[in-house]
Amino acid sequence: MTKGRLEAFTDGVLAIIITIMVLELKVPHGGEFEDLKVLLPIFGSYILSFIYLAIYWNNHHHMMQTVKHVTGSILWANMHLLFWLSLIPFVSGWMGENHFTKASVFLYGLVLLCSAIAYFILQSLIIKSHGKESILSKALGNDFKGKISPVLYVIGIIGSFINVWISGFIFILVAIIWLIPDRRIERKLKENNI
Repeated sequence: MTKGRLEAFTDGVLAIIITIMVLELKVPHGGEFEDLKVLLPIFGSYILSFIYLAIYWNNHHHMMQTVKHVTGSILWANMHLLFWLSLIPFVSGWMGENHFTKASVFLYGLVLLCSAIAYFILQSLIIKSHGKESILSKALGNDFKGKISPVLYVIGIIGSFINVWISGFIFILVAIIWLIPDRRIERKLKENNI
């Protein structure tokens, strides 16, 4: 399989995931701004989840630019990532509908953690397939952001039993860390005239 097919499939799945999330936003009964208040928790979880999906899409896109060939293990690792990302609409909706209960925030954090682990596995298999001297391997270096994120997710998951706002802060912090433009892959592609 070509990497183009893998990218197209991934793009399609992510588009469907985002569509499912936006369809879960129900129009309130009433035409006043006051009527929107009940949607604030739902909309807040939607925004955070949309940002996470956008981060994954962007990083996946950059990572795939370094791929020369796709192996069976890369295909399965990509499906593993998509599985966890496909759960985001459910946990996001459950969390927003229930105003950030401990259980819903815990499960949201668990899905974020599993998504990060799945992304790491995909990234590792690409490096294994392409070698330690590959563009991706050189671009990532020690990958501080990739290593600190799962640690923060675990802290956020544990924090959900203490105070859900601790978890929320940590999940937002991880999103901010990844929103800061990361030019490592772009620089290595440019250095290699790709």
